[in-house]
Amino acid sequence: MRIYDLVAHRLVFFKMSPIFVLNETLIRFTRNGIMVLALVIPITAGMGLNFAISVGAICAQIGVLLVLDYQISGFSGLMTALSVGLALSFIAGILIGLCLNKAKGSEMIASMIIGFLATGMYQLIFMVGYGTVITPHNQEIVLSGGIGIRGTVDLARIRNIIDRWWLIRIGEIEVPLFMILFVICLGLMIKYLMNTRLGQQFRAVGMSEQNAEMLGSDVNSIRLKAILFSTLIACVGQIVFIQNIGMMNVYTAHLNSDIFSCAAILAGGASIRNARIRHAFIGILLFHSLFIVSPQAGQNIFRNAAFGEYFRSFAAYGTIAFALIYSSKNSDWHSADQHCKSHSSETYPPPIHH
Repeated sequence: MRIYDLVAHRLVFFKMSPIFVLNETLIRFTRNGIMVLALVIPITAGMGLNFAISVGAICAQIGVLLVLDYQISGFSGLMTALSVGLALSFIAGILIGLCLNKAKGSEMIASMIIGFLATGMYQLIFMVGYGTVITPHNQEIVLSGGIGIRGTVDLARIRNIIDRWWLIRIGEIEVPLFMILFVICLGLMIKYLMNTRLGQQFRAVGMSEQNAEMLGSDVNSIRLKAILFSTLIACVGQIVFIQNIGMMNVYTAHLNSDIFSCAAILAGGASIRNARIRHAFIGILLFHSLFIVSPQAGQNIFRNAAFGEYFRSFAAYGTIAFALIYSSKNSDWHSADQHCKSHSSETYPPPIHH
């Protein structure tokens, strides 16, 4: 009971209603949960944090922009955006997997650079190509000069379509039951996948690529499949995120989706070598609860709400940095331990007795 009393005391101090915090936590769980789940498979396959999930998010946004351009509304518009996004994500996932197979040992850095490259290409296409090479069909989203899409577009055509399914109101609390079940079911599906033959191959490759090759596994193919699954799941996550927000910053909506998702799963207890579904769920609740409280905490403690924004960015990058340092130290200790064991197991010729 003391923990609940402490939490209640802090919320009162920050002048935040527990109902407001609970509502926001449920919304963020459904809004960001799928993107965090997209990280589980690559980590299990020994590829570390996949910062290239932002590419899956970009593919989702291209699908949404296509729907806005052709003015497709409702559930059909959402499904069109999802279909286009998944098709692009499938192609992108294969290309990313091929690139990361060429950068073994540096997958996290390579995936981050791939994300930056994809961002530049995406922004170039819709800042310059839309209106010149690409013919606009909806003048409402075009800049006044006729070239490029507006920085922010309204998603009234697909806003909150699936969020309203099975929406239960308990007093002042709104429970998006369908979306909660959808995120949980996706997590269970990933857990089931990890118990299949393919999932065991992911684990085997993550533990030792050399041993996996000796057992007859195609390591490159397995690693590619891990990235492909991750990119596809990230695309679905961004579609859910965008339709929940109801507005889209065309050129920046995908930025930080990788950083905050990586920080969330690490906050839940995962490492860059080991991740479980429970780590994703715990991390979503813990990390995004911080996002809810931090602006108000900054306002009440430092009289500056912007401090809360700076603090949560610091927390995100700090969590990732700590995980990398901790993992590196453990890797050094493991290497030293293996080195000592190899020396202790060496055999020497028996002594000569005279």
